[in-house]
Amino acid sequence: MNETLFSQIQRLFERTYAQVGINLEDCLIDRTRSAQLSMLAGRSARELSELARTFLRRAGDQLYVGIYYSRWLIEQLEQHDPRAGLGDRNIRSLITFVEELNHALHAALQFKRGVREIASEDFARNLELQAQVDTYLVLLLFVAFFRKTQRVSATDRRWLRFHLFARQCPEAFRDANLRGRYLETSQLAANYTGFLDTLNAVRRLDEIRRFHSLDYSGKKAQILALMDSAAN
Repeated sequence: MNETLFSQIQRLFERTYAQVGINLEDCLIDRTRSAQLSMLAGRSARELSELARTFLRRAGDQLYVGIYYSRWLIEQLEQHDPRAGLGDRNIRSLITFVEELNHALHAALQFKRGVREIASEDFARNLELQAQVDTYLVLLLFVAFFRKTQRVSATDRRWLRFHLFARQCPEAFRDANLRGRYLETSQLAANYTGFLDTLNAVRRLDEIRRFHSLDYSGKKAQILALMDSAAN
């Protein structure tokens, strides 16, 4: 039986960080359930994309996860499967797909480590920053796979960074908190992935595992220190 794109990416993240202990495909929900959970999430959440969403709810020592992908998004990935090639037709869909899976996986890993404040802003920003970093690395793997030399060129990296970072429009959010969250995390992720690009594969793996273990304030402090060092 062929593996799904979802299961392959989950397995990649688990090999990189840690086993989450569940098949996250079991957490997929339909449009009706997504609409119900969106209503419960509050007014500001209605500004988030309707193409894909991750929902988290804590009940005591249990974490409930719901992952929604719109039919349109799934059709795009089925018609232009990134495992057959990555280009302008499917890169935005793949970014959205990977980020939501990543949110669910890292929320579950943090919960396993004892983090319980899943409604805090720092928790949300941590998930968003981590997802953008991890998605960039996944995109690099897809590009490298289709290069004869298995090497990613500077042109490839500029293309990836344009779609992942430059095309974001945090200023479009009416909610000041969402606007600040996406503006800050996209800037931090763009700078940190630039640093990762300077490392070889072994050092990069060690670095992202250490980075992953930090809370949001720790991640932010590290990136700001890197930026200060680069400026001097």
